[in-house]
Amino acid sequence: MSIDVDSHYPLTADQVASFRENGFIKLRDVLSRTTLEYYGREITRLTIALNTQDRPLEERSTYDKAFLQVMNLWERSPLVGRFVMGQRLARIAAELLEVKGVRLYHDQSLYKEPGGGITPAHADQYYWPLASDRTVTAWIPLQAVPPEMGPLGFFARSQSVELGRELGISDESEAAISVNMARHGLEYVDGGFDQVAFDLLFDINR
Repeated sequence: MSIDVDSHYPLTADQVASFRENGFIKLRDVLSRTTLEYYGREITRLTIALNTQDRPLEERSTYDKAFLQVMNLWERSPLVGRFVMGQRLARIAAELLEVKGVRLYHDQSLYKEPGGGITPAHADQYYWPLASDRTVTAWIPLQAVPPEMGPLGFFARSQSVELGRELGISDESEAAISVNMARHGLEYVDGGFDQVAFDLLFDINR
């Protein structure tokens, strides 16, 4: 199978409508195994090389236990730049947001460590100082993430809820947002990411 980050991925009207209503969507077969392995090796290499977190887990905050993270890998590697600026992902993002085009705000590598902590419930808008809600994240797992590994999850339709947007990722955000989502009766949706189908998830950042 060829390495492809530019070809068109056909979205249906129902998928766009589902994204508009729920604030996220999981898409299948967006990127091939070959493509993810090819770019994933470089992403992993840079994440390990550029990571600055060296404290033992027991000495870290809840936020720092959640993951290792490195931003803007595209500035360090033309190969990663080719991946994150691929036309396939950009076109999907634009069609889901129902806009003519999109710009890249940043790329971010997030790696869970063995024995690391949970990622508390949070709203990403805290970290995105943008006035518009026409923003979206493409979550791209580089390996299979079965349910027992604690895959990414979302509160469906929570993009319209304001509470919690002033909170960073923390024990406080986990408690306050979880209670508020229950109060609004919003469903928590998770589920594994398939190694064969290469699921990819987009969520709206509002």
